[in-house]
This record gives sequence, C-alpha cells and structure tokens, in this order.
Amino acid sequence: MALVRRALARDPAAVRAIIKTHNQRLYRIARGVVRNDAEAEDIVQEAYMRAFASLDAFRGEASLSTWLSRIVINEALGRLRKRRRVVAMPENPEARIIPFPLNPSDDPERTMAQRQILGLVERATDSLPDAYRGVFVARVIEGLSIEETADLLGIRPETVKTRLHRARSLVRKALDDEIGPVLLDAFPFAGRRCERLTRAVMGRLGFEP
Repeated sequence: MALVRRALARDPAAVRAIIKTHNQRLYRIARGVVRNDAEAEDIVQEAYMRAFASLDAFRGEASLSTWLSRIVINEALGRLRKRRRVVAMPENPEARIIPFPLNPSDDPERTMAQRQILGLVERATDSLPDAYRGVFVARVIEGLSIEETADLLGIRPETVKTRLHRARSLVRKALDDEIGPVLLDAFPFAGRRCERLTRAVMGRLGFEP
C-alpha cells in the first residue's frame, strides 16, 4: 500500500517498481490466454494504463499482483471475444501451435538445448484448450497456488484441480520427462523486453524516459 500511495502521488520510482515487479507474471498470463507474444505485450501495456487510471480504487483487499492479474485477464479475454467476432471461421488446428523463438540477447546464459526444450513447452501449452491453458499457465508456469488460481480465474478450487490434472496429461503427451525442471522458465519476459514495456508505460503515463 505504501508503494501504491507513492504511485498515486506520481512518484516515478514507485510506478517503475510496480511495473517491473509485475511485468513477467502479467505477460505470462496474457500470453497464456492469447498465445501471441506481441499481442500479450500490448494487453499488458493497456492493462497497466487501466490500472494506474483507477489505482485510487485499490484497497488492498487482494494483493496488488492479484488485482493487476485480474485486469490483464479481463483485457485478454476481451481481445479474444473481439477476435472471435471479427474472424468467425473454422479454426486451423495447425494454427494453435505457434513457435516463439527466444531472443538470445535476453537470455545469454541459456544453451541451445534449453531453448529447444522451452519451445516445446510453449507449443505444448499453446495446444491446450482455453480452459485448461489458463489453469496450466497460472499453476505450473506462474506458480500460483490452487486458491490463488481459483480466485484469479473465478472458478472453484476443485475445478482448478480437475483442469490442472487434465492439462498435465495433455502436455505430458508432447513432452519428454526431462524437461520438467525448466518449466518455470517458459515464456520469459526479462531484459530488453521488460525494459521496453516499462519505458512505454512510463511514457504513456507522462513520466520522462
């Protein structure tokens, strides 16, 4: 709440801290919904604009992370609904699996093998049905608890458990057992990408770069 009060007073350090602290989680959530890197970044940026415009409504009843995550999910789901209205045509099954190469400048410590494994994780996650994908991203990739995931997605904890079990079964069919330890590094959002989004939001909020 102290950070929120400072942000409300237009303290640029506080605004930047909020953005950089939550960039990765919010990007992963948006990316898990829309399955597109560029659109996920745009969603997160718009969500920040909505959040900072109504930051005085934040009362701390939920964590700031959860509050921001809900705004991102609403923005992402709105994009999906709009997309489906505009393009009402049969889905191409092959279009569900989209390769997303990692930027070497953002992750110099990773080996080519790790990148290939992360690509498998991303494609396997992209291939999940919408209901399962949201739960999988929140629980496995982002590491939220069952209760946090249920609260975030507006479903019961029992539903989270059921969907997570099914999602893991589906992903397991496409992945080798040895990639498990690197799951939490999927959908990276760090380095230049994180800084680029931070600068864009700060600029739109009227702060100097």
